[in-house]
This record gives sequence, C-alpha cells and structure tokens, in this order.
Amino acid sequence: MKRRVAPVFMAGAALGCICSSPAEAHLNSTGMGPIYDGLFHFFTSPEDIVPVVALALFVGLRGPEFGRRALFVLPASWFIGCVLGAMLKHPVTWPVAAISFLVFGGLVAADVRLPLRWITTLAALLGIVHGCMNGADVRWSGSVFAVYAGLVAGISILVALVSAMVIRLRPRWTRIVVRVAGSWIVATGLLLLGWAARGA
Repeated sequence: MKRRVAPVFMAGAALGCICSSPAEAHLNSTGMGPIYDGLFHFFTSPEDIVPVVALALFVGLRGPEFGRRALFVLPASWFIGCVLGAMLKHPVTWPVAAISFLVFGGLVAADVRLPLRWITTLAALLGIVHGCMNGADVRWSGSVFAVYAGLVAGISILVALVSAMVIRLRPRWTRIVVRVAGSWIVATGLLLLGWAARGA
C-alpha cells in the first residue's frame, strides 16, 4: 500500500512546485503600506540599527534625563535628515556607518561622562547624517512622509526599550557588560573602516 501511495505524493509535490505562486524576497514589497515599509527598512539595516543601539546604551548609562532627551531628539533629527536627503539626492561616499560605530561604540566602551547638551548635539548629528542617507535612497512620492514616519517609529521604539533596560541596571557588573558591548561595536566599526579603505 505504501509503495502505491508514494508515487502519488511525489507527483503532487512536483505539481505543487511547478504551479507555485511567485515568492517575495522582502515583506515590504507585499503591499502592507508605506509606514510598514519604513519600519521594515530600519529593522533590516544594521548600519542604522547599531549606532542607534550604541547611543541608547550610552544614554542609558548616563541616566533617565539623557534617555528622554535622546528619545525625542534622535527621531526628530532623523526625520529632518530624511527630508533633506530626499531633496538633495546626494549620495554619501565616506564610510558613515564605520564612523558612527567607532564614535558611539567608543563612548559606551569608555563610559564617557558628557554634559547633556553634548549628547543632544551628538544625537542630532547621528539623526541628520543617517537620515540624509536614508532619504537619498527613497524615491520621492506622496507616501514618502509615511515611510519616514514608520522609520522614525522604529527608532523611537528601539531607543526607548534599550535605554530603559540599561537605566534599570543596578549591579556594577551589568554596566561592565554594557561597556563590553560598546567595545564590540568599536571592533565592528574598525572592520568596516578597514573594508572601506580596502575598497577605496
């Protein structure tokens, strides 16, 4: 009986493979809307996620006031950077991701004590520079602001969660773990910088 059924199953499987519908490589092309497209773009871009995580770790080490400031400044400046990038359409040739990894990962690893206005400036610079890169890659259309809104929502969620988690850490060894994570971000930035120099 099993020998008779096996060819039927194999024929059905082959027919299913032949008559299958097209597969989509990325979910943002399945029509779930521009807000989702922006959100998905951010969470699939390591060159954007890692600096944002590094900044969130850093402000978490500094305390709630710094975390709140970054939570509002970074998404707002990122949105402005996206609009500027879409208007200018000027591709960035220098290794932005590597520099961001080195700067913000280094701040976390060294546990640098900076005043609030400096951290505000750094968060604004991070948002504008990376936002310009994102904006230059997006085709201008009527839904572009919805794409940027989804992107900024992803940034806000990530900064809020990571910084709140670090702020709640109390034992001294947990701060050391956060600083070690920053050193790994620096190491990754050095690799990216070397790769960019090799390709130049």
